[in-house]
Amino acid sequence: MRQAEETGMRARQARRRVERHRLRVALVFVAAVSALAGMTDAIGLMIAGNFVSFMSGNTTRAGVALAEGRFGAAMPMLLAVAVFVAGNALGVLVAGRGRRAFTRVLGLVALLVAGAALVFAWPLAGFLLAVLAMAVLNAAVEQVAGLPIGLTYVTGALSRFGKGLGRRLRGEARPGWEIQIVPWCGMAAGAVAGAGLAIHWGTGALWVPAGCAAALALAGLVLPRRTARGLSRAVGG
Repeated sequence: MRQAEETGMRARQARRRVERHRLRVALVFVAAVSALAGMTDAIGLMIAGNFVSFMSGNTTRAGVALAEGRFGAAMPMLLAVAVFVAGNALGVLVAGRGRRAFTRVLGLVALLVAGAALVFAWPLAGFLLAVLAMAVLNAAVEQVAGLPIGLTYVTGALSRFGKGLGRRLRGEARPGWEIQIVPWCGMAAGAVAGAGLAIHWGTGALWVPAGCAAALALAGLVLPRRTARGLSRAVGG
């Protein structure tokens, strides 16, 4: 009886180690993808003057422009909102339900960002392609450890982190709230890097996030099968 209990305990410990490993892998990918989003958003903001992933900001700017009668200024931002919605739908379709959803999504993001870099001589086309890329990116990781994760917008993550902190201070233990700060850290670091790249390279800076997206797609492809299966569950694949 004692031997069976010890065997069961060792099996549970092994499962917990595997789960912790998968969580760490998922969080590394979340941080990397959020950094990619922050980098692209900063570059887009500096070279196009509008956000490529922050639709709340674009909506507010469009509303102000409409109120002031500047319909031409509002139109690119309203188009961006529509493209962002369509891109999220496209991301879900590309991710599908099979294995390697992460790789498929990041591969498409790499192509779209590269396309934006190529056509930014036509600013509106380049801007909308970058918006489409960031919208698709949201399908890369939707949740980790059963908790929702935002990639291209971190207001919700910060809200969940703050509420989790409040519950912790109140003595209500709800595990996992700490991971909500990960996408914010990634996006902040990526934004700093993206701004620096845009200052030095202008529209050519977009080739860096395109390359990063391609590298992440390949990283997802070469993950060990068991780890990749855990990541696929995290992304809904």
